[in-house]
Amino acid sequence: MAISISKVRLYLLVSPNNHLRANLNHHHRWRLLHNGPDTIEELLDRHVVKKEKTYDDDEENELLTRQRLTSTRREVLSLYRDILRATRFFMWPDSRGVLWRDVLRENARKEFEDARFEKDPEIITRLLIGGRDAVQSALEKLAEKQRQQLAKERGRDQDHR
Repeated sequence: MAISISKVRLYLLVSPNNHLRANLNHHHRWRLLHNGPDTIEELLDRHVVKKEKTYDDDEENELLTRQRLTSTRREVLSLYRDILRATRFFMWPDSRGVLWRDVLRENARKEFEDARFEKDPEIITRLLIGGRDAVQSALEKLAEKQRQQLAKERGRDQDHR
């Protein structure tokens, strides 16, 4: 417990007992009459919650926003890469003779470019969830069609034997 010199002097001046003055080295045995702050400024400093300077808050908010953008950017790039990987499996042509892989990649690129400057985190999250769901659904449908195709081919092979 740190005792200020002014408080000790005040105690010495006010204390009527001389034997208490002799025990200054044992401050844990006696109590100061004046245990509070010395000035109004000290009182306010101790008990009033101070608002930190706003530039710290602004810097902290900017840092959080940057981190959020960075993580969102990472998620978006991850989704885009997943789409490109998933389109490798769509190697048959559409009615115009263009590979579905190329059609899907063009559409994905257009969708990402359209949403490139979106700032609303809720909309970005919805777009990410929708994109993930679409990729997952397309891959599940592709896997189901391949299973059906394999089953059909196995049925033909068994019929020919």
